[in-house]
Amino acid sequence: MQNQGAVLITGCSSGIGLATAQLLQARGWRVIASARQDKDTARLKAMGFRTVRLNVADSESIAVALDETLTLTGGKLDALVSNAGLAIPGAVEDLSREVLERQFDTNFFGTLELTNAVLRLMRRQAYGRIVMVSSILGRVAVPWRGAYNASKFALEGITDTLRLELRGTNIKVSLICPGPVKSSFRDNALAYFDEYIDTTSSAHRESYTRLKAQTGEKKNNTPFTVSAETVAKRIIHALESAHPKARYYVTIPAYALAFLRCVLPTRWMDAILARI
Repeated sequence: MQNQGAVLITGCSSGIGLATAQLLQARGWRVIASARQDKDTARLKAMGFRTVRLNVADSESIAVALDETLTLTGGKLDALVSNAGLAIPGAVEDLSREVLERQFDTNFFGTLELTNAVLRLMRRQAYGRIVMVSSILGRVAVPWRGAYNASKFALEGITDTLRLELRGTNIKVSLICPGPVKSSFRDNALAYFDEYIDTTSSAHRESYTRLKAQTGEKKNNTPFTVSAETVAKRIIHALESAHPKARYYVTIPAYALAFLRCVLPTRWMDAILARI
């Protein structure tokens, strides 16, 4: 298949990042698949990918990984897919500064630092595609996800601004806004919850017990949950279309919540979101 160009993808250890890497490589893209841990980059390499180790929460790791990427691609990079992210659940009043910093370091600050580094290269090339994997929770806030909601709201705001500032260039920027997706994301979020949230002294401890049990039972059986490949196909459109969309919603809940947010009074919307 005809070569589509070189793309760096963050967060390829599983889920959306891995599915995107697989589909893009099958379509002729030169994929640089990155992951935070050596064991994951080794596994990706065994699957046939060019790989770099990249922790977006670490400035030195970003610089080293980008240098290694450009060595692999001959100094050019046609696209960046920023997919790396994490979620630390918990009621807002239980979120410490440490939790918020950990959440934002990956989902916002590191993502933006990598993007700006790549943009300097794309400016010199006079072309490029940037795809930010956000969430419907970057448009609509739900209970118990305050840190994650805030990080994705911030990502959406900075990406919308970036897109406006790049008008008139050949650098296109798109946001991907999934709803529920089958992946290890929920399992990882529960692990972060156990690590960071003190439930013993929380006013929400009874709710935590109930919600944790429900999350474990539902996992990937939430209604309208889609595969990671479904999200990857929207990313492909954002990379390959002559006229990529500014924002791609994925899953029925994502479309529905985005629409309802625009048309319902806030009090009505709150009543709906309180049940999620």
